[in-house]
Amino acid sequence: MIDKTDLHKLFCHHYSEMIHLAKTLLYNDEEAEDAVQNVFVRLIESDIPPAGDRAKAYLMTAVRNGCINRIKQKTLTEQFRKLYSMDMESDWQHAEQRMAMLENICDYADNNLHEPHRTIFQLRFEEGLKLKDIASRLDMNLKTVFKYLGQSIQSVQKQFKF
Repeated sequence: MIDKTDLHKLFCHHYSEMIHLAKTLLYNDEEAEDAVQNVFVRLIESDIPPAGDRAKAYLMTAVRNGCINRIKQKTLTEQFRKLYSMDMESDWQHAEQRMAMLENICDYADNNLHEPHRTIFQLRFEEGLKLKDIASRLDMNLKTVFKYLGQSIQSVQKQFKF
């Protein structure tokens, strides 16, 4: 876990640049604050603090990636809403229920799957990578990735009784 003193130094030295980048990308002060806050939350949770001379690059990249993910999520949500007419309330409610279920599944995976199951599950279903790409990225055997993903899916199915 990162030392509080180191975290405070990182915050003091890089926060203004990080928030400026986030505001530039998101055009929303609250979302920019959330994106930067998420970077620091992940730093607190991580075991490896960014190296001194590469800390700025690490933090700015993390903010950029967080903002891009938020933009993608917004885009997906907007596309999803365009697909369904607001006039058809029952369809909209059904879609909302499905979105809530997907969010619950993602939360379950984030909080209950152990590594490398969690990472493989996220790469497959949140980032949409193919098994071959996941195996390459994680430097694992394709069969091992397939096995871990299958175990993760079984765990989700058992939890949500699919």
